Amino acid sequence: MRGAFRQSGFARLYGGLAASMLGDSVMLLVLSIWVKTLTGSNALAGLTFVFMVVPSIFAPLAGVLIDRVRRRPLLVAGNLASALVVLPLVLVRDAGDVWIIWLVAFGYGISFVVLPAALNGLLKELVPDELLVEANAAVQTTKESYRLFGPLLGAALFAWLGGWSVALVDAASFVVAALAIASVRVAEEVPERSEEPVLRQIGAGVRHLVGDRVLGHTLIGVALTMLVIGFTESTIYALLDAFDRPATYAGVFVTAMGVGAIAAGVVASRAVRRAGEVTGIVAGLLLFAAASAGIAAAPTMTVVLVFAAVAGAGLPLMIIGYLTLLQRRTPQAVMGRASTAAEVMMATPQAISLALGSLLVVVWDYRVIFAVVGLVTALGALHIVVRLRDHIAQEWRAGAGADPRSGLAAVGPVPPD
Repeated sequence: MRGAFRQSGFARLYGGLAASMLGDSVMLLVLSIWVKTLTGSNALAGLTFVFMVVPSIFAPLAGVLIDRVRRRPLLVAGNLASALVVLPLVLVRDAGDVWIIWLVAFGYGISFVVLPAALNGLLKELVPDELLVEANAAVQTTKESYRLFGPLLGAALFAWLGGWSVALVDAASFVVAALAIASVRVAEEVPERSEEPVLRQIGAGVRHLVGDRVLGHTLIGVALTMLVIGFTESTIYALLDAFDRPATYAGVFVTAMGVGAIAAGVVASRAVRRAGEVTGIVAGLLLFAAASAGIAAAPTMTVVLVFAAVAGAGLPLMIIGYLTLLQRRTPQAVMGRASTAAEVMMATPQAISLALGSLLVVVWDYRVIFAVVGLVTALGALHIVVRLRDHIAQEWRAGAGADPRSGLAAVGPVPPD
């Protein structure tokens, strides 16, 4: 990862991202714990995540706006806006205020659409293609490492002082991020406005993803996983009930995932360069599938936590592989629209799974739900292997990054817009 940090501006960008990701790790689990504590409902707690995903429906429109502005100012403004979004949480007092938590979750969802897409564009300005995997690995490993203590810190603050304290910490982290990113020096040209009809501009990201065979099939495989991964958000509380653990124990589960994520994240950039982005995605999906099946069969909470770590190890491989693939194969002019289009194609099935999971947890045993998650995730990996077996073979023959420059070039050129 050292190569990425040698690039001018990346260290400051990374510092800002690290601050905001810390705030996220402290807050995100607290939102559902808060709803569970106020209402006593597993379904309503899981529904909280639905509100985070709903804004992705409008992501293609946001992508058009992102591609019309410079990315660094957008990231600064977005982080400041996110700080304001979480502050209404200080007003939550009882079950009648759950709507405020859901409103904040919705605002969080907007930031999850805009900020990552803007970041993808800024990274292409700061970091050369052959070092994108290192930059992504540094960011994602840090994000996952916060699982070790962020959720526990959030749960502890929630139990000690209340949710308002977590909201203030989160808001402060966004302000720090905005200041750090504002100090990054990068020569960004103002994007040219397209004369195409707005609807055609909105569809440019989808056309790029569909037109690129590799991006399209990997997206389908990941989207299949998203179709069931949301089941776990509600089911985790049913699992904790089955093992007689309180709702706040969800922080321990997420921390176990963080242990696995750090272990995988440390070697992810090297592994993805060696085996290739698509192979990394497949490996991540298969690890997550195996972990879900293991949780379904686990006889004790200790075994559950072991498989939670395995699930955590799969996530960075999948995310780093896909982000690098998307950034490398997408022209800067449509990066915002391609990023948000990918977000829609993954978040829409995730929203469905979150809503369906809130219902399934009432009628299905948690073991059945985790088994279904494992099966469908494995099918997603199988789709990628079958459809892109020639590309995967090419990655392996090339060593896909044994020498970062020649390896990336060997996989194939960036497709034209």
